Amino acid sequence: MALGRLGKRDGKAVADESETGTTTTSKPAKPASTRSGPSVAGVRTRIATVVWAVFVLLALVLAVGALLIAIGANRDNGLVQFVLDLADGVDLGVFSRENGIREFDGSNAETKNALFNWGLGAVAYLVIGRLLERVIKP
Repeated sequence: MALGRLGKRDGKAVADESETGTTTTSKPAKPASTRSGPSVAGVRTRIATVVWAVFVLLALVLAVGALLIAIGANRDNGLVQFVLDLADGVDLGVFSRENGIREFDGSNAETKNALFNWGLGAVAYLVIGRLLERVIKP
């Protein structure tokens, strides 16, 4: 007499017929530790992405501000004034147009100062943002 047995063939559950003629199959067992919710690695990846996006946004503000100075945009325009004020706040004083790392004199000094200092600040934000992203990301 054949007893009902379960076996595996090619990684799949296979059922044998018992003497009653009924067929039984088995389901793969669930892992013992099933956690619901995001994993730590997933959370760290999302945080790293947000940090990178913030630093890219800060670099973009400085780059757009330098571009607006270079093209001689109308400073009476509300949007231009908003971007320039925002860039002045983002430069942290280290990359300032007026008293930055490098100060140019002579013709077009304001444009040169903005392009050099804010450009350098934008690059610094990108480098720091990428480093922080690599440290945070698993």
